[in-house]
Amino acid sequence: MSFKSGFIALIGRPNAGKSTLINAILNEKIAIMSSKPQTTRDVVQGILTTEDAQYVFIDTPGVHKPQHELGRQMSKSALNSAFGVDVILFMADATKEYGRGDEFILENIKSYDTPVFLLLNKIDLLNKEELIKCLTKWQSVFDFAEIIPLSAKMKDNIPTLLDVIKGYLKEGEMFYPEGQITDHSERFMIGELIREKVLQLTNEEVPHSVFVRVDDLKFDRKKVHIHASIVVDRDSQKGIIIGKGGSMLKKIGEMSRIDMEAMFEKKVFLELFVRTERDWRNKNRTLAELGYLNTEDK
Repeated sequence: MSFKSGFIALIGRPNAGKSTLINAILNEKIAIMSSKPQTTRDVVQGILTTEDAQYVFIDTPGVHKPQHELGRQMSKSALNSAFGVDVILFMADATKEYGRGDEFILENIKSYDTPVFLLLNKIDLLNKEELIKCLTKWQSVFDFAEIIPLSAKMKDNIPTLLDVIKGYLKEGEMFYPEGQITDHSERFMIGELIREKVLQLTNEEVPHSVFVRVDDLKFDRKKVHIHASIVVDRDSQKGIIIGKGGSMLKKIGEMSRIDMEAMFEKKVFLELFVRTERDWRNKNRTLAELGYLNTEDK
């Protein structure tokens, strides 16, 4: 039996459900989720190895009109990550109208000489007539190699998607050891789990003004010891993150620790601090530290 392997980029507008799909495919939580757009900031690789194939999924930030340097780098990173892969999965929310954001992405990737699949997500929210109308519209805007309706949340049609992707992969060896599900470090995953809780628990501009820096990470036989800083860009946001009598920070810590203990399969001691770094989303030094700038951009 021949073995196939390849890289698959997942791209689309914010909140299309890309991270939900990656987690559903892997049956593991490697990409954070929230109902807020622009949740994914980094390019996340998820690795699925089966008996006869290895799929390396690249979950990219949602492409959007940037409001600051961080947003510009996120959109640039997403489009660059789709270059040179074996398959591009363009994911769209089937409940939303085709728009200029979709047009912008498709215009950018059409020159990549790579098969582009349309994944129409959230079909569980449409009736049959609405789905047919949606499919007809999308078929008219781009020459997709495949069109696959699915529901990432309900894990509907995922086996079909994997089977169709496999038909486009080349015969080859594994890129990653069997059993590895992501290429990201433990520090990255810790930071993302904390940021997810901030996204879930706070409102308005606060979630998008936050990044998490893991200051210290130590393991012993029984526990994982973590010291991390939640960094905001205004003092007023610092007060919101801390909450009355520290109540919000305590809740963020408690929820984060539950996920971390599941990830490490060990008890976790988590200490959180909140710091202000004004206008960090427009500072090249901070963006470089977080990995959002290439050398030529610095």
